[in-house]
Amino acid sequence: MLLSVIIVSYKVPQYLQLCLESLTRSLKNIDSEIIVVDNASEDATIPLVKTAFPQVKLLVNSENKGFSKANNQGVAVAKGKYLCILNPDTMVPETCFQDVLAFAENKDDLGAVGVRLIDGTGNFLPESKRNLTTPKVSIQKLLGNSNSYYATNLDETETGKVAILVGAFMFLKRQLYQEVGGFDERFFMYGEDIDLSYAITQKGYSNYYLGKVTVLHFKGESTVKDRQYALRFYGAMRLFARKHFHKSDLFDRLLGFAIKLISQTYAAQEIKKPINLGFERRYWVSDTPNLNDQPDDILRLNWDGLRVAYSEKPQHSRFIFDLEGSRTADVITAMQQLKNRQNTFRIRPSNCNFSCGSDSAHHRGQVL
Repeated sequence: MLLSVIIVSYKVPQYLQLCLESLTRSLKNIDSEIIVVDNASEDATIPLVKTAFPQVKLLVNSENKGFSKANNQGVAVAKGKYLCILNPDTMVPETCFQDVLAFAENKDDLGAVGVRLIDGTGNFLPESKRNLTTPKVSIQKLLGNSNSYYATNLDETETGKVAILVGAFMFLKRQLYQEVGGFDERFFMYGEDIDLSYAITQKGYSNYYLGKVTVLHFKGESTVKDRQYALRFYGAMRLFARKHFHKSDLFDRLLGFAIKLISQTYAAQEIKKPINLGFERRYWVSDTPNLNDQPDDILRLNWDGLRVAYSEKPQHSRFIFDLEGSRTADVITAMQQLKNRQNTFRIRPSNCNFSCGSDSAHHRGQVL
């Protein structure tokens, strides 16, 4: 088998449905398998996978084992030459794995491959490519300065070597994953991708950022940005620094004290809810005329019509993309063409009565 895609899912059944539909399209004609590890979601996830995607291998945990341990579980039963670690709140274009496989097969020093990620507003996510998270970089990030955290030396559409990739999409050989010991299970969530990226380079391999492949990552749908999030996120940086760089107890205590102070600011914040930007028009975008009982205020567009609309630069509009009559790649392109003009986007999986989307990379998304 050529490829195994591993998805760890936690309480995002609607986003997982979008992810699996896009994956099924992208893996067509590729000898592959999809493995979903559910971390005790206790919602519609398990019946969804069993009913709508019976070909998917499903592992069900009775408790939330965290991102690292659950991914290691999935890899343990994988059969592919290559692995792709993929978040459940992502959507991949139809040619994604053709392009990544073609790139990987021509690299002798192949470590892991990452891709260009955009969020639910169509904007680039800079964590797609990062520098090594040294203690100095960790402290700067902790203090709100992310300039040295991201690999800004490489343009977002370029291809080249980077130190650190993001766990939302990591592609590598299964043999290499096993060689470096997989994800360190001391990282419950966050930091495990930094640690794995670093372990790969320490073995003499190179990590690559592939800027010509764009993947949609709604981001953070399984995470509430509260005090617990801050403790885990910055605690992971502390663990990474302790593991690889600093053995000083004084430095470790100072970093721990700073993390506690920062986490208090999260505790004082109200849990962020989906923002409501409002919109003047709604467009249903699909080449399949299957919208029943169409409301008077929703306008239907086929894809040719939407491409014409790009030049008109619509604003303050809600675009609902129906996957039943749309290519995933076209949806991803449209979001980038229509971004930053107070337009918002929702995506409807085929044959479903809901749509999903996110209006900010810093807020939870919305299911309608």
